[in-house]
Amino acid sequence: MRFIHTADWQLGMTRHFLAGEAQPRYSAARRDVVAGLGALAGEVGAEFVVVAGDVFEHNQLAPQVISQSLEAMRAIGIPVYLLPGNHDPLDASSVYTSALFKAECPDNVVVLERAGVHEVRPGLQIVAAPWRSKSPTADLVAEVLDGLSADDGVARVLVAHGGVDALDPDPTNPALIRLAVVQDALARGAIHYVALGDKHSVTEVGDRIWYSGSPEVTNFDDIETDPGHVLVVDVDATDPRRAVTVDARRVGRWRFLTLRRQVDNNRDVADLDLNLDQITDKDRTVVRLALVGSLSVTDRAALDACLDRYSRLFAWLGTWDRHTDLAVVPGDGEFDDLGIGGFAAAAVDELVATARDGDDDAQAALALLLRLADRGAA
Repeated sequence: MRFIHTADWQLGMTRHFLAGEAQPRYSAARRDVVAGLGALAGEVGAEFVVVAGDVFEHNQLAPQVISQSLEAMRAIGIPVYLLPGNHDPLDASSVYTSALFKAECPDNVVVLERAGVHEVRPGLQIVAAPWRSKSPTADLVAEVLDGLSADDGVARVLVAHGGVDALDPDPTNPALIRLAVVQDALARGAIHYVALGDKHSVTEVGDRIWYSGSPEVTNFDDIETDPGHVLVVDVDATDPRRAVTVDARRVGRWRFLTLRRQVDNNRDVADLDLNLDQITDKDRTVVRLALVGSLSVTDRAALDACLDRYSRLFAWLGTWDRHTDLAVVPGDGEFDDLGIGGFAAAAVDELVATARDGDDDAQAALALLLRLADRGAA
């Protein structure tokens, strides 16, 4: 028995830094990766898809988002089982109970609304732990596993969402999934694979316990180390122990990169320019720069010109303010050859002195002056 484990689609997600046409392209990519699971399922012979929570970004979605999302799920072509998670719980405002969702939900899509065992077909069951609020007061997985005994003729897949106590830094969270409870259920044969959602990077928690991660990136690489995957899972129905193999498949196309650089001179600026130039698929790449250093006004103008150019090529490029610390110190003689005199030269000298005291406006004015004089081009 083979199926696809995925999670955290978060359809309808927006990223505040994406402007203009980049946001619609990013939204379309998130839908496209969902629809593309049909081709992957056909390639590997998958029987169904489980989505372990956070199918949608939240419950208050524009009708167009709901309709387009359901159409993407229809395109998968095989049964798709959706688990409500913390972003889209089964509360009073649930998207899953909306008139639009119910009217347009394709026949191949099943919402795992009820906690407990769901029959997929003879010999195969899903054990679901859906969220009914954003803040559960108990371990939902422990509740559905309580009293669940082994059935020698049935393979069972647990589908759940949330943090596992062995990985989560907040042990006081009552909703944490207790790893020991899950491992005990696996050991006694009550379940045979655990499909988890919540972490956006593919993660093996333990034997037969996996987070699939989000199929398309949602955050920068210092937070999400390995996004953009789905898992192809095999459960050997001929083996009494239901042996499992897991194959991570990359399906995402976007990247959110963080680049940290020391920039102290024109060579460092040129190196950064080269690094940015060598990044492929710029229109699907978001770049956050953490820049530290001390530059002359001329070199800072060259840096600004460089960043201005690449901001037009990437889906988004900008500095990470909390981790960027650039000092601008006018160099000796840096403004001696502007070809000006009198009052104008005195004004430039005053700006230089003010800039050396750390005045941002003076530094910006000098940088603009150099660019207008055509000496700060990248």
